[in-house]
Amino acid sequence: MESVQAKQPPTTTPEQQPQKLKPVHRMLLGFTGQEDRKIFNQIPAHVNKVHVDGLEHTKHDIVIKQVKDVLEAQSIGEICVRAHTAQSKLRKLDIFKDIQFFIDTSKGKQSGTNDYEVIFEVEERRLGGGIHGEVGTNDGAVRTAFKFLNLFGRAENVNMEYSYGTKMTSGSLMFSKPLFENPDILFRTGGYQHHGEYPWSGYRTIDRGLLADIQFPSRLGSHTLSCEGVWRELGCMNRTTAFAVREQAGHSLKYALKHIFARDHRDNNILPNKGTLFTCTQELAGVDDKVLGFVKHNMEFQAFKQLPLSTVFQLSLGGGIMKPLQSGTEVSIQDHFFLGGPLTLRGFNINAVGPSSDGNALGANAYWLGGLHLYTPLPFRIGKGGFDDHFRTHMFVNAGSLGNVNFDSNMKEDLQRLAETYRLSYGLGIVVRIGGLARLELNYCVPAQVRQGDSSNVGLQFGIGVTFS
Repeated sequence: MESVQAKQPPTTTPEQQPQKLKPVHRMLLGFTGQEDRKIFNQIPAHVNKVHVDGLEHTKHDIVIKQVKDVLEAQSIGEICVRAHTAQSKLRKLDIFKDIQFFIDTSKGKQSGTNDYEVIFEVEERRLGGGIHGEVGTNDGAVRTAFKFLNLFGRAENVNMEYSYGTKMTSGSLMFSKPLFENPDILFRTGGYQHHGEYPWSGYRTIDRGLLADIQFPSRLGSHTLSCEGVWRELGCMNRTTAFAVREQAGHSLKYALKHIFARDHRDNNILPNKGTLFTCTQELAGVDDKVLGFVKHNMEFQAFKQLPLSTVFQLSLGGGIMKPLQSGTEVSIQDHFFLGGPLTLRGFNINAVGPSSDGNALGANAYWLGGLHLYTPLPFRIGKGGFDDHFRTHMFVNAGSLGNVNFDSNMKEDLQRLAETYRLSYGLGIVVRIGGLARLELNYCVPAQVRQGDSSNVGLQFGIGVTFS
């Protein structure tokens, strides 16, 4: 009779434990070749029982949901694949320190030669956290996290975080729980406070907010639906802040519904060789009388293609547009699009493209961005698999534009002007992958097309961060 059994840690001595995973089955777990897969998939097998040992605080129902598919295996190869899948599901719950599984022949009186049992051994953890470094666009931070795990036995976690950086400081308290006992469907709620400085626009902000979101997958990609309420305080950084920014200073309330879709098939998120990335964000915001609401759309696309001689070609496209909910009104500078920087529109200073006032960037309600990149190994590369695999020479051409579109009148003319008043830059340099933490670029940039009000960067430009275009 097929069954799943979740048990507490055994009290027997090692000598009393049954011998698990006979040598032949230990070999099966390491099969990698296509021929091996075919052979093992042809060997009939049946799983009578699945045991989960080591549970103390965790409820049995959520664990059984992750491992019960192992009972459906019809061959030796399928047992291994399904057991690995179940192991991955248990790991996603983020409540176990260690997860191992073993395959043993079934010991029942009515067991046949093709009957097996699968034993999962887990070690729970109740606390987590640590101190980590974070990297933004030319910005660094130290993040301290502390987690209370598996509070009520069904992977309910509480996460407290504090991040201190050169420009951004934030703290948050979040509660998370998988819905329907599925680790891929995650509900989160909590509060946060964020303090940021934006020297390119001459202002600083303090945001205090409440957030609730649901993350779930689909056949197309991953989705995040969120609802957020924020009390925002905008202040001037110094006396030289432009009046166009000063007049927006003060307190405001914003509440927003947001949907984020992401489909990431890149083989590496820092220095990819192949694959594609597509992200799309829609936001519907309502605010108090001081800052009016808006609808906002933003998208990004990247494609990487590996060419001969270890060369990689990249195509990047992006764009966004925002429309106020009431005609003839302005949206807060905090919600505007900005463009420019060493990892996006190279050859221009950070967020320094487009409308400005007295040296302060104002942003705008529409933008587009495109780029072509070619990455090659270093000329003096020693060989594959060495330290120099983290370095690439980099040639690029970037183009983009940022401007305001009036939806009440002249919208067609504004969109045409946005396309025609493009900025263009090209150059070459070196890209360095700093582990899985960040991407470093040192490029010599030539801004070939600059508009009035832009702040360009001719010559060497340094950039470090995680996101890039």
